[in-house]
Amino acid sequence: MVFNFLHRNWVSGNPPVVQKTENPIRFGILGAAKIAPSALIVPARTHPDVEIYAVAARDREKAETYAKQHGIPVVLDSYEALLENPKVDAVYIALPNGLHLEWALKALRHGKHVLLEKPSVSNAEEAELLFNLPLLKEPNAPILLEAVHYYFDPTWKYFMSQIRPADVVYASHIALAPKGAIALTDIRYNHELSGGAIMDIGSYGISALRSIFASEPEECTECETKTAGAPASHLCDSEYTAKLKFPNGGVGEIHGNYNSPWLKFRLPSIKVEHRETVVDDESLDPSHEKIVIRKVTFSGHMFATMHNRIDTEDNYQVRRKDNHQIIKKWTQKVQKGVHSFHEININEPGEVYWKSYRYQLEQFVNKVRGRKADAAWVSAENSLAQMKAVDMVYQKSGLGLRPTHTPLAVLANKV
Repeated sequence: MVFNFLHRNWVSGNPPVVQKTENPIRFGILGAAKIAPSALIVPARTHPDVEIYAVAARDREKAETYAKQHGIPVVLDSYEALLENPKVDAVYIALPNGLHLEWALKALRHGKHVLLEKPSVSNAEEAELLFNLPLLKEPNAPILLEAVHYYFDPTWKYFMSQIRPADVVYASHIALAPKGAIALTDIRYNHELSGGAIMDIGSYGISALRSIFASEPEECTECETKTAGAPASHLCDSEYTAKLKFPNGGVGEIHGNYNSPWLKFRLPSIKVEHRETVVDDESLDPSHEKIVIRKVTFSGHMFATMHNRIDTEDNYQVRRKDNHQIIKKWTQKVQKGVHSFHEININEPGEVYWKSYRYQLEQFVNKVRGRKADAAWVSAENSLAQMKAVDMVYQKSGLGLRPTHTPLAVLANKV
């Protein structure tokens, strides 16, 4: 068990390098982003149809150092130069949130496919502009994907197979980063660039709740936040707790903290509670009924390759229909860790050391190549609805929506 854990985590960061196809999809990276090695550079090593071809940063020297460190053959002088390079087929954008819209629009208008880090943009108004771009509806349009990577992981698919969205009454998502992990000078605390914990770890919680309830929240009923203090912006949250009401009457809650004590730090987790439902059982006396209340806990959400565990607990009762007198009750528990589609009897490619980013890359390439993509694909409608939900939470918080970095009229007409 321990050996498997250590081996899986080592090889996920040091995967085998595969031989490339004759004409792979050549990626350019905008910005020397810290997330890019995990999110794209390392996963690309195991994909025969992907090459990390170029990088550009605002600081040429920084880009050269980055390229040398990660084995990227071409360094370009500017973001514009990268987009204008005819050998670049696709662009990975992991710039600060406030720059996502501008450079996604520019990349798409240069005919580049775009893998766009989440959150896709700063607010729902920006999302309307980006995801309803007429260019995306044209024949042979470039592909745009918001990188909600965990959607593509087999762990998430198994977890969702344990959920009955219509019967969910409560769900929670908790993500606690240890104190000091996020410096006060980090872009996550820059309001002008659309920072804030809800935009970061909170967006994972919001998207998870939307999937669990299979619907969009009607209202954010509560939202309390804390800020970290100078030099961080007073409008950027470092801690949040919010509650969302869903159409079936269920409640979803998100809680996150950038400054959690180290002893309280834990991998992101999800808890889901279902309402009692009647189970058909023809063997019962006609005056009796069988009911079940399901609880599901997912430990390791967002870091499933490192460690994950999904606990499904079904609490059964057989009772009289007239007065609900309990005749019999029992509990069934299933505990499962998932590291490949094979383990859950799904015929999809993957290795135990693939991270969610690698599964995501597989489907991105499928889309670009015109092959059938996985059902987990993050649609334009999904990304737009996500930003509407994020706006809803920020509006309730009193901190206000994240600002648009460049006037939308300029972005719509001049980039």
